[in-house]
Amino acid sequence: MQDKKEKTAKILKELDKLFPNPKTVLNYKSPFELLVAVILSARNTDKKVNEITQKLFKKYKTIEDYANSNLKHLEKDLGKLGLFRQKAKFIKETAKIIDEKYKGKIPKNMKELIELPGVGRKTSNIILGNLYGIVEGIAVDTHVTRLSRLFGLTNNKDPNKIEQDLMQILPKSEWFDFTNRMIDYGRKYCPAHCKHQDCPLKNYL
Repeated sequence: MQDKKEKTAKILKELDKLFPNPKTVLNYKSPFELLVAVILSARNTDKKVNEITQKLFKKYKTIEDYANSNLKHLEKDLGKLGLFRQKAKFIKETAKIIDEKYKGKIPKNMKELIELPGVGRKTSNIILGNLYGIVEGIAVDTHVTRLSRLFGLTNNKDPNKIEQDLMQILPKSEWFDFTNRMIDYGRKYCPAHCKHQDCPLKNYL
C-alpha cells in the first residue's frame, strides 16, 4: 500500500504540472444544466454532449421546461446520443422531482442525489464538487477507470470498487481535481488503444 501511495504521489505531481487548472469540459450555465449534461455524458463523449446541449439549453431554459416537456420531443432532441430514450425519461423525471420536492434546488448531499433517476455516485461527485465544493468521493468515468488500471492504481473494473481503491491512496484534497486531470490526460496524451510512445507518464505504466 505504501509503495502504491508513493507512486500515486509522483503521478499526481506530474498531472499537476501538465494540467494546473483542471475543470470539467461540459458546458453549462446553471446547476440544473450541469446535472442534465452529466446525466447525458454516461455512455457518450463530452464533446458529443456539448454539441447536443448547445441546442438543448436554448430550447429548455428552466427546470419546469424539462418537467413539462413532451417526452417524445425530448427523445428527438437527444436522438444522436446513446441511450437517448432512457436519458430523456431520466431527465424529465428528475426535473419533476427537483421542481416539486426540492423547490428547484439541486440537493447538496450524496444520499438525496443518488435517489434521482439517472444519477449515480459518479454524477453525484461531479455535481457536489462543481456546484458546492463538497468532496465526498472520486468521480470514476471511463478515462479514470482505464488510466487507473493502466497505472496499476487498481485491479478492479467496477467503478464503485475503483473509487474505494483510489480513495485509500489519494489525499482527499486531490480527489476532485484528480478526475478532471485524468480526463484531460486521457484525451490529450493517452486515448484508448494508445501505444504510449509519447505519453508523459509512460514510466509509471
